[in-house]
Amino acid sequence: MVSRRFPPWLVKRLPAPSKAHDVKALMRKKSLFTVCEEARCPNLFECFEQGTATFMIGGDICTRTCGYCAVEKGEPAPLDVDEPRHVGEAAASLHLHHVVVTMVNRDDLPDGAASHVVETIEAIRLRLPEATVEVLVSDFMGNYGAVETVVNARPDVFNHNIETVSRLFKKTRPRGDYERSLRVIGMARGIDPTMTTKSGVMVGMGETEEDVMALMDDLRAPGVDCQIMTIGQYLQPRKKGIPVAEYIHPDTFERYRVAGREKGFGHVFAGPFVRSSYNAREAMLAAQGGANGTAGDPEGRSFMTEDMSGRNVAVGMLPIYP
Repeated sequence: MVSRRFPPWLVKRLPAPSKAHDVKALMRKKSLFTVCEEARCPNLFECFEQGTATFMIGGDICTRTCGYCAVEKGEPAPLDVDEPRHVGEAAASLHLHHVVVTMVNRDDLPDGAASHVVETIEAIRLRLPEATVEVLVSDFMGNYGAVETVVNARPDVFNHNIETVSRLFKKTRPRGDYERSLRVIGMARGIDPTMTTKSGVMVGMGETEEDVMALMDDLRAPGVDCQIMTIGQYLQPRKKGIPVAEYIHPDTFERYRVAGREKGFGHVFAGPFVRSSYNAREAMLAAQGGANGTAGDPEGRSFMTEDMSGRNVAVGMLPIYP
């Protein structure tokens, strides 16, 4: 007897991995890291097959100990001064139209690696002047100067993931601060009112729908004014990670998407496979009113199998099959 691991809507067909291997080879050649690999993203092969990847800068060691994350924790090495150039070269080799750059937390550095983020933005634009650039940054410990440094480099999207609801924040992000994360998003809009801001949250960690609705209100509050929100299913990345409490049904994600639009977000991506940088260009275009913002399958719905129960599934309640 074998326990079925996922509900049917979390079964995903993998594409042929031919191009994915090329993307991996390019990253290794340039000594680069991708959050796709480091965070064990379920969309990795799909995105790599499309020739896209989310670059992770600042090394592969994070200074924080968030329980939901697969990135290694510890004392990071000094910044690689060649990393921004290598990111720009790799992005150019992949002919990317939209480049997403994320980072590990670098609390060991006075500016949290904000200047390193700026150097990476500049290196990308030097080689891909027509590409749009999205940065997914840490909270910089609330350092206004660090946020200002990044915003003044004019990324097309400033993203900081709040990751979870207020009630679960300290449990999942012990070195983070819910209000601080909200302030960082608000800082970006305050520094540049035209900046497109974005934040993501994982669900299935024990939150309620009311918790998620309250989080949406906080992100849309005056002084924060977040434009794009992503909502995806949390999947435990390693044995010591926070366990999944619940598999969220697609109907619930649909309620979140509708509610988010009603609350004033420019765009809400909500679905089991949605991740902050998944189809990021489509999210940006949709939030900015672009005609192509809803093209294709940006929420991964083609990968969902049918299930008409309409109910979330608590872990341990999945059916058993011979």
